[in-house]
Amino acid sequence: MPLSNKQMISRLTFRQLQVFNAVFELKSYSKAGERLGLTQPAVSSQIRQLEHALDQPLFEYIGRRLFCTAAGERLALSVEKIFLELRVIHTDLAALGGKVAGELRLVAVNTAQYVVPYLLRAFLDLHPQINVSVKVVNRATALQRLHENSDDLVVMGMVPTDKSLNALPFLDNELVPVVPEGHPLLKKDSVTAQAFLDSRLLMRESGSGSRLALELHCHLKRLRVQPGIELGSNDAVKHAVMAGLGVAVLPLLSILPELELGKLKVVNIAGFPLRRSWSVVYPQAKHPTPVMRAFLDYVQQSIKQFDQMFMSLKSIN
Repeated sequence: MPLSNKQMISRLTFRQLQVFNAVFELKSYSKAGERLGLTQPAVSSQIRQLEHALDQPLFEYIGRRLFCTAAGERLALSVEKIFLELRVIHTDLAALGGKVAGELRLVAVNTAQYVVPYLLRAFLDLHPQINVSVKVVNRATALQRLHENSDDLVVMGMVPTDKSLNALPFLDNELVPVVPEGHPLLKKDSVTAQAFLDSRLLMRESGSGSRLALELHCHLKRLRVQPGIELGSNDAVKHAVMAGLGVAVLPLLSILPELELGKLKVVNIAGFPLRRSWSVVYPQAKHPTPVMRAFLDYVQQSIKQFDQMFMSLKSIN
């Protein structure tokens, strides 16, 4: 016999809805458990209790794949609205107390992942009631998410010259030419940019910000660029250089430990380092939430401190 509304409400818990939402998004009981710090049996138990309260199956296995039922799809719409309203209440109650609270959803391009933690440290000290999530993606995905308005703010370099975007530059991004320790170029008194580029250049995939910056520089200086190997992340490029596969132009902040250990060496070449800016970006038509505005104000007011902090990090190396 179906439960009455009163009985159903008395058996529902926010924890069940949270677990359901994680399973719905990840399409996996085990991955949902990892996200929430639960065992897979605990996740299964929460879903069973929720299905019993609603008197409807929410998920089903076909073969080895987990699918959401029609009832689950309908519940997901309501859960999204419930959690959105909870976030609004949290923000409003904090505002009544003179505080800023809520969620800040950031996206950072691969190279920005070395910068974002330093941005967040002091910000979260100022606003401990703000919960921050950071998703690290490649530049193409970041641009797509900007177009779809999927997040609050995006941290990236090489911002498109698009009037539909607002960008707040906050820190220089220095791209430096590097070789592994013992490389023949280190024995030369002077190295031309073309000689460096011809030493089996390792590059990111087409469309990445660091690659675009290098290609633009080479185009302006009429230098030939022929990638020796293309790799999907700066970490992969960095390790390929250390393995002796070639040379690369990398963000300085991404290789500070390797420079300190002597595993990588910066080559003195005219025209380098290339200087671009890290920026916080969002659609111009977007209305900033109080949390977004707090972060943007913090970044704007802290530009000098960021510069000093990162200068001190670079000087250590």
